[in-house]
Amino acid sequence: MNSPSPLPRTFRLIVTGGGTGGHTYPALTAVRTLQARLAAAGGTLDVLWIGTPDGLEARVAPAEGIAFTTVATGKIRRSANPLKMVSPANVRDMARVPLGVAQARKVVSDFRPDVVLATGGYVAVPAGLAARMCRRPLVLHEQTVRLGLANRKLAGSATRIAVSSESSLPLLPESVRGIAVVTGNPIRPEVLTGHPAKAVEALGLYGFDARLPTVYVTGGAQGSQQINDVVRDTLPWLLERANVVHQCGPAHAEALRRHAAALPPELANRYYPTGFVGPELPDVLALADVVISRSGAGTLAELTALGKPAVFIPLATSAGNEQAHNARHLEQSGAAVALTGEVTPTALRDAASPLLTDPARRAAMAQRARSHGRPDAADRLVDVILSAASSG
Repeated sequence: MNSPSPLPRTFRLIVTGGGTGGHTYPALTAVRTLQARLAAAGGTLDVLWIGTPDGLEARVAPAEGIAFTTVATGKIRRSANPLKMVSPANVRDMARVPLGVAQARKVVSDFRPDVVLATGGYVAVPAGLAARMCRRPLVLHEQTVRLGLANRKLAGSATRIAVSSESSLPLLPESVRGIAVVTGNPIRPEVLTGHPAKAVEALGLYGFDARLPTVYVTGGAQGSQQINDVVRDTLPWLLERANVVHQCGPAHAEALRRHAAALPPELANRYYPTGFVGPELPDVLALADVVISRSGAGTLAELTALGKPAVFIPLATSAGNEQAHNARHLEQSGAAVALTGEVTPTALRDAASPLLTDPARRAAMAQRARSHGRPDAADRLVDVILSAASSG
């Protein structure tokens, strides 16, 4: 799918999006991939990131050596009650949007990008509208099955819309389906290069029973109280059937270690609670036979690219209930199990039991998960960016 036309000597890209890792890391992976593509052809990438001062992107972009600037943004606090949408905080923030658009227009006009890439989050709206005003090609990337709020606002201004799943296409407004391309959601290439033995060595998992499957439990960087509690209450049952690496968040690790210390030694030895999993994450994922986790877009992209059977416990408060939507989408094709009702120890046991006791079922789910994976998503998105530049 790579563009056959010669690559430009210098490519100028504005990236906008962030707030969370779900919007930030796909953008960063696309930047790295475009940089490598251009370097291989003797070219360079000149990139500027438009973000918010308090979003994750404000730390990630400078740490990666990417020039960073901010514009005013307005956060819309969603509610099912239309009257609550007209809250003082919403009215105040909406009034900031024109200021943000004016600031972004100056940035885009001065930088003169070949393409503006928007990956979602409130900050993408002013920068995306500025791209249209300055007649610069705008590429949207959507990580979830349905378009997020920012991308819905920008869809009519886009040159191309890159989506992560085939099932997104019929959900798009009919007027923009013709400019949509399925790329997948870019994942960090290092995620695909893990080795199980390195995880055992790095974490000292010598009490694990090699005859049993290994479960990786994660609730994100800070951990999830909901996931931690239900796993704690299921622990004796779980450890009779599996080894468990539990990334529980720094604030929860000590309490879980104390809880595990009261278990019989042969079970306690199969349990490894840790506050945070850092550079060893690719190796832990390679070791895992089953994953119990939230169902954010980035997690789904990584687990399907790796072909990992998963039990998803969606975050109920995610924007637009997108995590439940993501989990159900995979469950419908037998590529995961979704716990979208009340998350009890019994529900978790019922969901995990067939995967832990039946290797054939695990293998079948892994294969179906892999069929949803797009490990080449970053390259596909770079193709779309280059194509938009040449047609813009």
